[in-house]
Amino acid sequence: MSVVIDLKDRVVLVTGGARGVGAGITQAFLDAGAVVEICGRSVPEAGGISQHPLVHFAQVDVRNAEQVQEWVADVLSRRGRIDVAVNNAGGSPFGRFEKGSARYLQAITELNFLSAAHVASAVLPVMMRQPDKGSIVNITSISARRPSPGTAVYGAAKAALESLTGSLAVEWAPHIRVNAVSCGLVATDGAVDHYGDEDSFNRVAATIPRGQLAAPGEIGAACVMLASDMSSHITGAVLDVDGGGEWPAFLAHTPNADELKPLELEVEGAHS
Repeated sequence: MSVVIDLKDRVVLVTGGARGVGAGITQAFLDAGAVVEICGRSVPEAGGISQHPLVHFAQVDVRNAEQVQEWVADVLSRRGRIDVAVNNAGGSPFGRFEKGSARYLQAITELNFLSAAHVASAVLPVMMRQPDKGSIVNITSISARRPSPGTAVYGAAKAALESLTGSLAVEWAPHIRVNAVSCGLVATDGAVDHYGDEDSFNRVAATIPRGQLAAPGEIGAACVMLASDMSSHITGAVLDVDGGGEWPAFLAHTPNADELKPLELEVEGAHS
């Protein structure tokens, strides 16, 4: 028996929804029947998901609370409602903490934490006036709960966002549900280049128990599930979508490391 999530006529906001993980989230909501309002700091290239007839793009810097308020007001004037807000915008360049300027630290914090707070503040009065209220999904990261050398401020900002998720879920209950999806490594279009080359990409994937990076659509599917009525009693949760996390580093240096070969090889051997 299959389960179908129907979000027809629901209005969904996705920050940073035109590319990468955001595009996967946008597509997942479209597949569920929703109309999707996306935003970004720069206009996306032609031919992408922003051109879909059920998608509307707005140029918004989500670090700016006033711009966020104007975006939400515009969506409300055109759509008449906002059912779901997905705070996906985020990211960080790689670099040592001590080399970051004060302006850099502020920008990373604003993008990965305060932007979500701005969106949540803007949609709350809208959702509270609706009979069905609404749902907020914050996109966080495994960096929130494990050391994140090279992106230390990003990890700290995502940890703050997970804390905010739990607090708002309690403050705004029972009317607004607030959850988070914690992403592991994701195979976006630029992932191979990000890790150097195909070989490096495959070695990174091998550190994940599932043996591969997440597809953007898998992050999107988790968001759709949390935003749907199927999750009506789920709020304040952080859902890990990380393929099992990471293999503990010490296992590679133990005498029994060879015994931890992929399970399917052992199963094949049992039938040979």
